Amino acid sequence: MKENIIRGLSGVMYVSILVVSIFSSEFAFTTLFLLFGIICLRELQRLLHLKSYLGYFLLFFLFYLFSYARWSPYATMVLLIITLFVNMFLVKDLMLVNKIPLFEKKKYVIIVFYLIASLIFLTLIPSYTGDFTPELVIGIFSLIWINDTFAYLVGKNFGKKKLFERISPKKTVEGFLGGLIFSAVAAYLVYFLTGLLNLHTWVGMAIILSIFGTLGDLIQSKFKRQAGVKDSGRLMPGHGGLFDRLDSIIFASPFVYAFLQFLNYVS
Repeated sequence: MKENIIRGLSGVMYVSILVVSIFSSEFAFTTLFLLFGIICLRELQRLLHLKSYLGYFLLFFLFYLFSYARWSPYATMVLLIITLFVNMFLVKDLMLVNKIPLFEKKKYVIIVFYLIASLIFLTLIPSYTGDFTPELVIGIFSLIWINDTFAYLVGKNFGKKKLFERISPKKTVEGFLGGLIFSAVAAYLVYFLTGLLNLHTWVGMAIILSIFGTLGDLIQSKFKRQAGVKDSGRLMPGHGGLFDRLDSIIFASPFVYAFLQFLNYVS
């Protein structure tokens, strides 16, 4: 009982900080995720068995160039392409190899593109058309939360077939499908409440968030399994580390950003 209360309170605090920053200003939202990035980087370096200050320098430098200064649309597109490639390579490693190879240079590739660049695209999503739209990112977070919640509930009550047992024994195919279906249904509610974009776009984002959010969670679970730890950190009582809480949205964000940019380009 006590653990559930602590877990609930830490979750409410996290959501409250997030919502307040999003509706305060673009600068507050970006800065919050820069701070989140510092914490997640510390937790990721722990999983990678890497002790280095270079990652923090790259985090500040790249955030300044792309999230604050909005340096160049062409450079942003190059960063997006490389990030998508690296993330898909991690998906390949998840599926096909027992251990993700983590030699020194690859650790920095993972830090820069899997974590830092993905966080940058998360900060760019609400202003992908040029104007900052807080309701857009609130809608996206709502969909990922709904997916995670119903994947857990459906999996716990109806799950029988394991999704990826050797990496995450508790995840089931039924849970994954439940999360996907409920988030796709919730996309209609998000569309109705925000009045942004169109219904097909929200449903498309719900599907992307469900698929790539689940993959992001599995990849982080594989990193934890290789590191021999249960959680990435202890910052959030009942939830583990901040990276445990954000792994799904971080991994999915460049795919959502690419989807929105594609629709913006063809429309």
